[in-house]
Amino acid sequence: MASPNPLSTRSEADLLQLAATGDEQAFLVLYRKLKDGIFRYAFYMTNSKPIADEVIQEVFISLLKEARRYRPERGDLAAFSFGIARNFLRRIERRERPYQCFPQGSAFETLSSKLISDSDALPAQIIRTELAERVQAAVASLPDHYRQVVVLCDLCELSYAEAGQRLRCAIGTIRSRLNRAHALLAEKLKPLRTPQPNIGAAGPEGCVI
Repeated sequence: MASPNPLSTRSEADLLQLAATGDEQAFLVLYRKLKDGIFRYAFYMTNSKPIADEVIQEVFISLLKEARRYRPERGDLAAFSFGIARNFLRRIERRERPYQCFPQGSAFETLSSKLISDSDALPAQIIRTELAERVQAAVASLPDHYRQVVVLCDLCELSYAEAGQRLRCAIGTIRSRLNRAHALLAEKLKPLRTPQPNIGAAGPEGCVI
């Protein structure tokens, strides 16, 4: 039985410093720790796998170049990486707002089901198809500050605290924006819904997923 890689127990900050000195194994461990979160965020923000892959490459190149700028006391490395990804996505958006149709997936189906009440009694097939497609298009059309919280909390499954750290917002601001984003999404779904009161707040322990 192979012994565990001793680098796997090192902190992300330590791995970054080792990677910046040319330690390839440290870089690979750090890459495995961070890449999935970066990819999901970039993919749901752009709806494009090639762009998400480009963002991952840009983030890790920037991390190696800017390793000395990172200060653990200011936040974890995942949040620091998110900031790099977010800035890069803003440059891409200014260049070519690259929104396409989302692929079908459980994250959007779950979000779709949360945006209707039980009394709406929509057939399950509609929730899986037409409603999910409407939600996908509606998320892409949200203003950036609302789209960010939906992507982070609903689709990337971060808590309010984690989303707040990445967006540098108070938890109350994240909760308020998410509630408002849900209300906007619900409004766009009215053709598929019976009239209902404004959507309620997400649970206090985290986000809707």
